[in-house]
Amino acid sequence: MRDTKPFSGWLLQGTAAAIVSLCAAGAQAAAPGITGPNFNLSAAPGYISQPDGTSVYTWGYGCASPPTGFLPPTIGTAAGANCPAMQLPGPTLIVTQGQAVTVTLTNRLPKVAGSTSILFPGFAVTAAPASSQPAGCTAIAPALPGILTTEVVNGCAVTYSFTATKPGTYVYYSGTQGDVQVEMGMYGTLIVLPNAIPGVCNGTQNDLARAADRGNGPHADFRLAHAAYNHPSACYDREYLFQFSEMDLEIHKQVDQQARADAAKPAAQQCAKPTGCLLVATEPYVPTYFMINGRSMPDNMEPNYALHFPNQPYNGNPHMHPGELTLLRVTGTGRWQHPFHEHGNHVRVLGRDGNLIQTSTGKLAGPLLFTTTTTPGMAMDGIFQWTGKGLNWDVYAHADGITTDTCVPDANGYYTSDPTAMNYYEWCADHLKPLESKPFGQVGRGGAVTLPDPNIFAFGPWYAGSPYLGPDATARAVGATPIPPSGTVGNPGDEAGFFFMWHSHNEREITTNNAFPGGMLMMMGVDPWVFIIDETK
Repeated sequence: MRDTKPFSGWLLQGTAAAIVSLCAAGAQAAAPGITGPNFNLSAAPGYISQPDGTSVYTWGYGCASPPTGFLPPTIGTAAGANCPAMQLPGPTLIVTQGQAVTVTLTNRLPKVAGSTSILFPGFAVTAAPASSQPAGCTAIAPALPGILTTEVVNGCAVTYSFTATKPGTYVYYSGTQGDVQVEMGMYGTLIVLPNAIPGVCNGTQNDLARAADRGNGPHADFRLAHAAYNHPSACYDREYLFQFSEMDLEIHKQVDQQARADAAKPAAQQCAKPTGCLLVATEPYVPTYFMINGRSMPDNMEPNYALHFPNQPYNGNPHMHPGELTLLRVTGTGRWQHPFHEHGNHVRVLGRDGNLIQTSTGKLAGPLLFTTTTTPGMAMDGIFQWTGKGLNWDVYAHADGITTDTCVPDANGYYTSDPTAMNYYEWCADHLKPLESKPFGQVGRGGAVTLPDPNIFAFGPWYAGSPYLGPDATARAVGATPIPPSGTVGNPGDEAGFFFMWHSHNEREITTNNAFPGGMLMMMGVDPWVFIIDETK
């Protein structure tokens, strides 16, 4: 059931080195957002950047006033968390099940855009003009009845209210002229945390490891909760949010030109229609940019809240330890489905749009997916786990005759009795099994594989320096031929992790304006337990 497919052989050498450098820099992702239950948002214009140097005119949701707070708290306090007046995607809204949620939306879009709105699918929403209107609101009626929901007149504010009835991951997006406004960037994610955490979820692998003294500082907890749902099988150790979207640059150019032209007119001649004055051709639809959390690769592997992405605060660069249950929160926006493939293992679906998939007796029944297809307007929660099980060789190099770690299997076959051990959560059935039959380094002979000489390795910069996990992995792999060649190690010595490509299975979507690599592509890093994964970077 594991995908053992190697990296595709298209990558340019220089780009590969840059990607590994980003992976090794510790720019992780988590699921950062702002706390509620009361939010004061704005809909406003702005610009985002793409790796090809293009500055794209966009619209988006942002914060009309400072939010109550940021989560996870370690990210909010240590990484310069912020919420601008416009961002792409919109702020991730984090609430708890049962809370009464209010979202006040102020329409700061150009006049030519007309009215706007915000939908929260899955909830019973009521809407009314905000109790306090911004100074620029001159409309007699700040709110208009729309086709899908109450809409906000330009310069005015409307408050949307609902109760967060069910935990899970949800999308929110504009309910007004969706072919233009959603395309322009008006979408985001709502996360509802369960109001009751099963007791079994307070003793996960992450909890055990954080309690263990490894001599290199504490392992911080970056989870929003210990469970995705009120269910004992919904526990997790680590979590990431991935929002998939695409952009047709020509649509954005049309809107930009018409907004500029209207703003250049005398005030009395500017657009005054509540529905706006845009005349935009949205067909044929030819997207050129494909994004994860509002960024294209390699930008999505830089830190959250990076100063050089002022309107694109969220990244996508997952790291995990062997055995951790990693919660993937995945949403789709825009018009296209995006078949996203997570190398290294399948994803077990927990629920969709806040609906836990289970049998009549309460047993989880979600499918195990090779590719998670993101449908526009839908969200998915799933669990990903990498353990090394089934590789049929010792990933910690115990067959070298030098490393002497023990591996006593638990009831599931893993070594979990000592959370301080370097090989914590090793699959014991592969303990002492050699990898190479004719190795270059000091590793056990007799395995089925012979690694190529890294000095002539075409993708040398992809190589971590060793086929093993652990801080001394490189030393264990070095023999008469220096491994790896000088200057090609992107992995710091205390990490020595494995990296798997996570990418769209629509090959055009792993380009940026038709240049490979780019788009919906990122790297997932598996780090040894002794390495601290710092999500604040």
